[in-house]
Amino acid sequence: MLTRRIIPCLDIKNGRTVKGVNFEGLRDAGDPVELAKRYSEEGADELVFLDITATLEKRKTLKDLVVKIAREINIPFTVGGGIKTIDEIEELLKSGADKVSLNSSIVKNPDLINEGSRNFGAQAIVAAVDAKKTGNSWHVFIKGGTEDTGMDALEWMQEVERRGAGEILLTSMDRDGTKAGFDLDLLEKVNKLVRIPVIASGGAGNIQHCVDAVLKADADAVLAASIFHFREVEIKDLKNEMLKNGIEVRPYLN
Repeated sequence: MLTRRIIPCLDIKNGRTVKGVNFEGLRDAGDPVELAKRYSEEGADELVFLDITATLEKRKTLKDLVVKIAREINIPFTVGGGIKTIDEIEELLKSGADKVSLNSSIVKNPDLINEGSRNFGAQAIVAAVDAKKTGNSWHVFIKGGTEDTGMDALEWMQEVERRGAGEILLTSMDRDGTKAGFDLDLLEKVNKLVRIPVIASGGAGNIQHCVDAVLKADADAVLAASIFHFREVEIKDLKNEMLKNGIEVRPYLN
């Protein structure tokens, strides 16, 4: 049986972990290095680091912070934000990232997926998709959720799979930070169209929401931020509840 993953997410702005609602109203959530170490010790399966203003500010991801975090953890580490070239991907992988998350750059230059997959392996390339309901479909948004590309999100996710992405980090902008639960309708539709793993993001408010994302929408992993940052949900409790519901997870060892 496929082991499902629990992934805390560090959204970084000005070197601090932040969290907002629907990509707005950011508030401080703590020191990213300390949080990363805590999650690694508490049994998280992976960690995602997103430099959320790198693209808007037209700068590279905070490499020094990536190095510091990588030293403190022993779990797979995905880094995203402002990555535009093969050289930048290589630099981050050498700095301690196991994977890179690509969003705005691959919308503008889809060949970056192919090149990244060829150079570093599909497992290192995560296609991040920020999707928002628009009429009867979902559109792809870029630049930290500020720009509607007009692209159909379901079609785009099929394309990133064809081009060689190893997994998809799918964030529902409508649910982000609301704690109203993941967008199960969107997740279910995507999982019927692609074969690569899909990480559910946006809307986790409690343990049941995470369980539902797996049981009802077949998510391969659940990503959350504030419920972990502010200790509203403990990772060990989430893993125990998943096991009770027949969901295979990596054992909590601490």
